[in-house]
Amino acid sequence: MINAGKYHELTVSRISDHGLYLTDAEGAEVLLPNRYVSMADKPGDAKRVFVYHDSEDRLVATTETPLVEVGQIAYLQVVDKNDHGAFLDWGLAAKHLFLPNRNQQGGVVVGHRYLIYMYEDSVTGRAVASMKLRSVVTNDEITVSPGQKVSLMVASDSEIGWRVIVDGRHWGMLYRNQVFEPLMIGDRLTGFVRRITDDGRIDVAVQKQGYDEVKDAAERLRALLEQAGGTLPLGDKSAPEDVARLTSMSKKVFKRAVGVLLKSGVIEISDTQTTLRR
Repeated sequence: MINAGKYHELTVSRISDHGLYLTDAEGAEVLLPNRYVSMADKPGDAKRVFVYHDSEDRLVATTETPLVEVGQIAYLQVVDKNDHGAFLDWGLAAKHLFLPNRNQQGGVVVGHRYLIYMYEDSVTGRAVASMKLRSVVTNDEITVSPGQKVSLMVASDSEIGWRVIVDGRHWGMLYRNQVFEPLMIGDRLTGFVRRITDDGRIDVAVQKQGYDEVKDAAERLRALLEQAGGTLPLGDKSAPEDVARLTSMSKKVFKRAVGVLLKSGVIEISDTQTTLRR
């Protein structure tokens, strides 16, 4: 079955004046318009395409890459509104993503961006957006564990850090003292689960914890030294903010990384600089 809002691996079944007709294993058919077709395409070829409803409510395929697909959360910009809802830029030139009024929270403003979840409407089969994430993102049944590598999406910020969406399904907290680069709402990054509290709170970090963190930091420090020609203006007495600015590490992690490299005989360090041994 060919569903809207998803990628499909389809086969070219026939060529028409309007483009290629693609079919799935069950014989369902969808048009890939001429603007996405090359002269090399021929019947029998496999094509990976994204499928959506066009302005005339017909299923159509594209080779463009959308910013979101069914089952995912994204941070999208409102480009237009009418009495029924808003329209979002989801990366497809031919059609905007619809955000019905019933799926909004507090209204939206053209030009602003909002976190949305995209789903397939059970009645129309269309891909639709919703700002109501409560039923999608929940910590009622946590599926991650401490130390696990996870995907993070920044949802909001506060004085203590950033609220993030963990693996697209849970709420987590990334504290400011764990981050050494600017973050914006909508940013996606890789992180690690630090701990899960008894009341279901998930704390995350952008670095591995324990020995793995130190090992990775040592490798990154060595790479930074090589990129800098062998010397960095950082040493035992460098300010924490300078260490964070040049290495994206805390002073504590930097010192541990230095310790690993010193033990290996890779570097020399003074009060003001660290140098690779040649």
